[in-house]
Amino acid sequence: MKTLVTGASGHLGANLVRRLLEDGHNVRVLLRQGSNNTAVDNLQVERSYGDLRDFDSTLAAVEGCDRIYHCAAKVSTLDGDAHFHQEIYDSNVLGTIHLLRAALNAKVTKVVVTGSFSAVGHHPSHPSDETIPFYPFGKHLPYEVSKAFMEQECLKAYADGLDVVIAVSCAILGPNDFKPSRMGKTLIDFAHGKIPAYVGGGFDFVAAKDIVAGHILAMEKGRGGQKYIFSSQFLTIDEIMAIFEEVTGVAKPKLCLPSKVMAGVAGIADFIYPRFFPKAPRRFTSGAVRILQMHRHADTNKAQIELGYQPTSVKQAIYEAYQDFVRRGLIVKADKERGTGNREQVMGNS
Repeated sequence: MKTLVTGASGHLGANLVRRLLEDGHNVRVLLRQGSNNTAVDNLQVERSYGDLRDFDSTLAAVEGCDRIYHCAAKVSTLDGDAHFHQEIYDSNVLGTIHLLRAALNAKVTKVVVTGSFSAVGHHPSHPSDETIPFYPFGKHLPYEVSKAFMEQECLKAYADGLDVVIAVSCAILGPNDFKPSRMGKTLIDFAHGKIPAYVGGGFDFVAAKDIVAGHILAMEKGRGGQKYIFSSQFLTIDEIMAIFEEVTGVAKPKLCLPSKVMAGVAGIADFIYPRFFPKAPRRFTSGAVRILQMHRHADTNKAQIELGYQPTSVKQAIYEAYQDFVRRGLIVKADKERGTGNREQVMGNS
């Protein structure tokens, strides 16, 4: 029995592949030529090269597989232009359509598709669960809309006879973050003292091992045509900064910018960066600030009751992420023991 994992070079995919290999599964990964695929270096996996936007290469990757974990997606908090919108749609919606159609053609037994908490409806007075619909007329990012459309494609495939389950992920924290992710970059910058201030707000976070466990539970026990939300804990950004301080030994920034101020700054950056610095990395966008200010809480009761999901510790996930970055040389650890103020680079296997 062979299992296909898409998005294996991403944060979720890298952790999922390692768990599947530990559990003795025969794993094939779909990779794109020319992409950063270091996440699967030295792993005993079968590599299939292609692009989900191309149906033929997707079908070739699916052939001979019994199960599929579809983790691939283009994640972004940018609004972007028409070209960017098309890129998001092609990657997240069209790619999913191709994957599901190929799974139906190949008579795959079951597919678990990674959903996003951003595509779950928001209720201001209580945590969001799977029953709250996504409101289509609000101010949404292209990524959020694409993930909502992706869920509709899953339901269509289920109606056509495919056993497909949606595993909804919140913001992931943990090791094996090779690209790295937005939160991974934030931890790296924090450890190097490069975050002078932060913005208030909060979100639901999920430990990497928890979202991996959630995907496996969805595969083993999830009901077809259903979605399950997986989160470990809601944390404010102030609480995240405090954990970063405890884990890294670096003092958190003293300045917490008011949300209205940060929203204004991000709005100006949204105008300037695409025009003058299109390739420059950005920590905060208007979309990211808006999401943090919503204080969205996740309700994981359905996953806990139906699947036996048991969330673990976000603090432990951050510690594991930090240690992994140190081992791989992405974080230069302060040498406090000798009191010299120098820094030592701790290298290790990736």
